[in-house]
Amino acid sequence: MSVKECTNHKDKRRKLLRKICAGFLILAVIVLLTFFITWAILQPRKPRFILQDATIYAFNISGPNTILLSSNFQVTVSSRNPNSRIGVYYDKLDVFASYRNQQITYFTGIQPVYQGHKETNVWSPFVYGTNVPVAPYNGDSLTEDKSGGQIFLLIKMNGRVRWRVGRFISGRYHIHVTCPALIPFGDKLKSVTPGIVVGTGIKYQLSQRCSVNV
Repeated sequence: MSVKECTNHKDKRRKLLRKICAGFLILAVIVLLTFFITWAILQPRKPRFILQDATIYAFNISGPNTILLSSNFQVTVSSRNPNSRIGVYYDKLDVFASYRNQQITYFTGIQPVYQGHKETNVWSPFVYGTNVPVAPYNGDSLTEDKSGGQIFLLIKMNGRVRWRVGRFISGRYHIHVTCPALIPFGDKLKSVTPGIVVGTGIKYQLSQRCSVNV
């Protein structure tokens, strides 16, 4: 009798384990299926950013030994939410400029904002820096590029976003936006990209599409 009872207990345990495993497998399939169905219906896409223009107010390079850069310019960046069922919370966005992988301005923060379905937001932050040290390997290149009439910069925006679907709001995701900006210098009338005088600055139309990583 004891041998049969022991065998019955083992069989019951095996059946119980099989049922538990089958339950977990079914649950996993349901979760994955729900995810793929939701993704197929919503078709989430990243926001699209465009660097529309840049107005240069100051871009001064000084120092014979240590190269220092003092700059002040305003950029106009537009962001469009291409999703028809997903909203975007921009909880934090910091804008700055870089030259040859070196940050050359301070961070400029943009106010948090919610972007609804198919909506477009336009920001025009000032980006600036005072006596920012330029790395020695970039100093000569920066001086030569400005003397040559144009400087290739990257306008970057880093921050955090959340997605909203109905009443559901996701956790925070990092967003990295990189916009190429070829800034002309010298005679605004002879420049390949003519500038427009705006007060004490010169405005250049760029219309450059930015890369976005989330």
